[in-house]
Amino acid sequence: MEKIEMICINCPLGCSLTVERNGEDFKVSGNTCPRGAKYAVEELTHPVRTLTTTVALANREGRYVNVKTSKPISKEKLFEAMEIVNATKAVAPIKIGDVIVENMLGEADLVAAADVD
Repeated sequence: MEKIEMICINCPLGCSLTVERNGEDFKVSGNTCPRGAKYAVEELTHPVRTLTTTVALANREGRYVNVKTSKPISKEKLFEAMEIVNATKAVAPIKIGDVIVENMLGEADLVAAADVD
């Protein structure tokens, strides 16, 4: 049996979680709500992150647009996603929510998080 300690990041409480893992079975303690238990199991089996970064503007020398993934993507794909981001040039004008890269890595759209005139 493996014992893992982690902090839940689902809300400002930041519960100290203890996860006992026995093969594919998990026992989570320390959480004050069911979201903590779900977070702990997902973090150990399939961790995901929302990628937030910037994309260069092709028609505005030295300027960038803030972007983020439309939903969390696999943590293991973050570096691959950044290679795509670094090779991407957006064209202004851009509105919040505009898709900059569609279906990036088959996981999520990369969308504008700010307006650029």
